[in-house]
Amino acid sequence: MLRVAGARLLEDRDYPAVRAALAADPVASCMVSARVEVAGLDPWRLGGELWGADGRSSRTSGLNGLCFSGPNLIPLRGDAAALRSFADRALRRARSCSSVVGPAEQVLGMWDELAREWGPAREVRQDQPLMALDRLPEVPIDRYVRPVRPDEIDRYLPAAIAMFIEEVGVDPRAGDGGAGYRARVSELIASGRAFARFEDGEVVFKAEIGALSQSVGQIQGVWVHPERRGQGLGATGTAAVAARLVQGMGRIASLYVNSFNAPALAVYRKIGFRQVGRYATVLF
Repeated sequence: MLRVAGARLLEDRDYPAVRAALAADPVASCMVSARVEVAGLDPWRLGGELWGADGRSSRTSGLNGLCFSGPNLIPLRGDAAALRSFADRALRRARSCSSVVGPAEQVLGMWDELAREWGPAREVRQDQPLMALDRLPEVPIDRYVRPVRPDEIDRYLPAAIAMFIEEVGVDPRAGDGGAGYRARVSELIASGRAFARFEDGEVVFKAEIGALSQSVGQIQGVWVHPERRGQGLGATGTAAVAARLVQGMGRIASLYVNSFNAPALAVYRKIGFRQVGRYATVLF
């Protein structure tokens, strides 16, 4: 009979078990793996806490559940009992995360436990196909898509803001005038993970590699200038970033997209992406 203890803060001694849990599904766990590989399990370096639920049975022992609590709450694995224990721990403090995101079964199960205290959510996106590409794209690559230079941030930032508003539904400049968002975008540019096609000094396509683990890179923020949509820039531009990951970095390229976004799904499938899972996101 399986018994699950309350969620606990994971420590350095848990590192092997954590890495094994993350390796079991490297695409779904990319966002957390990218942090753990660099920072270990120390909350200060990790930028959040990693919680575990311990499984105990006559046959097995180890982590029955795994959840990251930081800028986003990311439940990666766990049965109903584990998710309840994570929710109980999350409810001990005021909500500080901007979303709950991750594998749909875990996110929606955890939201059932959190909704009474944290709800109503601004939006619940229940079906977001998680897609992956482990070979070169099946469409031509836009050779004009390249890494953004640090001195180009003022030309890149308006496109990033426009994308964020379209995708998330809020202005990232709210609250601090955009200083925090500019800093995050600057960090992506400095690390060579922001890509764009410029025409006459203006961004007509952009995308970023958000999380980057040792085996997977997650593409985010895909955007085409409104006046250039329908011309194939999204397909060839995304293909260029995916090729950079697969061929240039030796990673699997991944992304997730709302199931209702039929045009984007069609583009990603045309590139060669295949669905490998399902995400969900609760936005606050």
